[in-house]
Amino acid sequence: MEKTDNRQWEVLESEYLIQRPWLTARRDKVKLPNGVVNDEYYVLEYPDWVNVIAITEDGRFVMERQYRHGLQWTGYEICAGVCEDGETPLESAQRELWEETGFGGGTWELQMTIAPNASAMNNLCHCYIARGVRQIAPPHQEATEDISVCLLPAEEVHRLLANGGIKQAAMLAPLWRYFAENGI
Repeated sequence: MEKTDNRQWEVLESEYLIQRPWLTARRDKVKLPNGVVNDEYYVLEYPDWVNVIAITEDGRFVMERQYRHGLQWTGYEICAGVCEDGETPLESAQRELWEETGFGGGTWELQMTIAPNASAMNNLCHCYIARGVRQIAPPHQEATEDISVCLLPAEEVHRLLANGGIKQAAMLAPLWRYFAENGI
């Protein structure tokens, strides 16, 4: 049962440690509702993110395979990216799918909005499902992106989920929900 009080912490001091385009870190001194003071609570500030479960007209999933340096691991992902200033989350999702894969069109719906890490990050991730997409252009990847686009049947995506072929938590949540709601 959810309590009615919000249990919000009081911020006593706040200091930015680094402010870069892709990394902003803040150290807060906070006072908890029980009176305990934590001198060093770190928050990473990010813009909101989007990701897309894109399914082609013939039922295949548009997946990406790429290296992730943080884990030093290469695996599968769904299309994802950052919400740019001036864009709605839907516009960001459609742009990211087109840029990274060259796919577009179809019908789009917001599946859910999740917090990638509510304890230490201040952003949300808007998860979309795009059904009936088709390739409308070649990918327009940035110079720092090295993405292989793969079209996989639902059974293969489910196998990847079950066997650790997809590791990104903000992608696992919408994919598992999709499979649960569709009885796959």
